[in-house]
Amino acid sequence: MKERFNLSKADPKAFDAMLNLEKYLAESGLDKILFELIKTRASQINGCAYCINMHVRDAMKIGETSQRLFLLDAWRETTLFTEKERAVLALTEAMTLIANNPVSDAVFDDAKNHLTNKEMAAVMMTIVTINAWNRIAITSRTALD
Repeated sequence: MKERFNLSKADPKAFDAMLNLEKYLAESGLDKILFELIKTRASQINGCAYCINMHVRDAMKIGETSQRLFLLDAWRETTLFTEKERAVLALTEAMTLIANNPVSDAVFDDAKNHLTNKEMAAVMMTIVTINAWNRIAITSRTALD
């Protein structure tokens, strides 16, 4: 598939705005494994091959296991994920699929019960940011490395 648009070349300021979100996330203190699980799961839902490829590799570099990554799209069917991770993955799915249904109180409250306010902010912004990146990459047909 041929790339049809390059945001960073077309408008560096727009691309920099996205990078500034990433800078905030990098400095937020959010657990790096949780960060990569969010990014990978949202990218799976959105079908963004570029982002799935990137975040699976990044997760493995920081110690995530291949088994958990292979089972990420079936996280509800396994005991490999902690209660906190499960709550965050449920929120990730709900926010990513928000056009289908609003985020339920049960999903939101479960995440909130496992996260500090600062972590909740970082988790929500991670979900928002990866969904934006997915849409940019899919629309642009960003090529795999």
